Amino acid sequence: MIPTIVWGTGNVGRAAIRAVEAHPALKLAAVIVHDPGKVGRDAGDLAGLGHDLGVAATDDVDAVLAAGPGAVVYAASGEIRPDEALADIIRAIRGGAVVVTPSLYALYDQRNAPRELREPVLAAIAEGGGSLFVSGVDPGWGNDVLPLLISGLGTTVDVIRCQEIFDYSTYDQPDSVRYLVGMGQPMDYEPPMTAPTIPTMVWGGQIRLMARALGVELDEIRETLDRRPLESTVSTKSMGDFEAGTQGAIRFEVQGIVAGEPRIVIEHVTRIHASCAPDWPTPPDGDGAHRVIIEGSPRIEVTVEATDEGGNRAAGGNATAVGRLVGAIDWLVDADPGLYDALDVPLRPAAGRLGWRRP
Repeated sequence: MIPTIVWGTGNVGRAAIRAVEAHPALKLAAVIVHDPGKVGRDAGDLAGLGHDLGVAATDDVDAVLAAGPGAVVYAASGEIRPDEALADIIRAIRGGAVVVTPSLYALYDQRNAPRELREPVLAAIAEGGGSLFVSGVDPGWGNDVLPLLISGLGTTVDVIRCQEIFDYSTYDQPDSVRYLVGMGQPMDYEPPMTAPTIPTMVWGGQIRLMARALGVELDEIRETLDRRPLESTVSTKSMGDFEAGTQGAIRFEVQGIVAGEPRIVIEHVTRIHASCAPDWPTPPDGDGAHRVIIEGSPRIEVTVEATDEGGNRAAGGNATAVGRLVGAIDWLVDADPGLYDALDVPLRPAAGRLGWRRP
């Protein structure tokens, strides 16, 4: 089995521990944490499994990497600490590990990534013999392999639209919901996540990746943004009250423009309560869904609803994104060292995992 470490134990890291433990080709070797309060806690406890795994969390990065893990699931945030995340990942690659992560947005489309990001990674691969695969947590498969697969079922394809539609009152990240996304903030507040150029920085790589797969040339990438206030104060179980008149819903698009028209679109529709912006796209039921729409002949629409951690849709989205990454580890270990993207790494059946449980 491939000794695998999970680096970070937030929303993504919890799912990663469960995914590694459930994979017959992998063995959870270590869990790295930053919070001193988590040091020494069992990985099973941190992942919410309800039983111990016999792996105690540690903050000793040097010792973990010195043991020479075969793979690293890097689940620490790269949003507000991109330089630190890159340095951590390069360190693991230089040690010979296969690294999978959602944390480096610019490497979703690694072939067109900035030179200052791509070259240090390639140098580390050449030096240490490791590999890197980056795929999104929103989830990546919903913005690359799934729409591309479905597009091949059409006779004509006019527009590919990928949607994430969610009720953020279920998302266990209060600071991100209130300040990064801006829920409950005055309408003149500018959410950092939707500030000009930021959506393109995060999702533009997936637009370029799809364009490359489809063999089309992008004129440019554009952004659109719409925000709606709450008409009345709402209360949530996890984050308290959100006042009337403050932001209650946000909708933005990252558009790949081909021959002057938006042809490849990634759209996010996010609410803090179902009553806000009811005219915008909504999930079929529950807290959220991911949807791919192929406008053309025939028109094709596929909606995916995933749940995890007691029925939570946001956790389900994280789990499927992590499943894509963790499920690629054994393929990457067998492949040549390199820098890979979603077009390189196949999405494979769960061979050997149907009904399998670790003894």
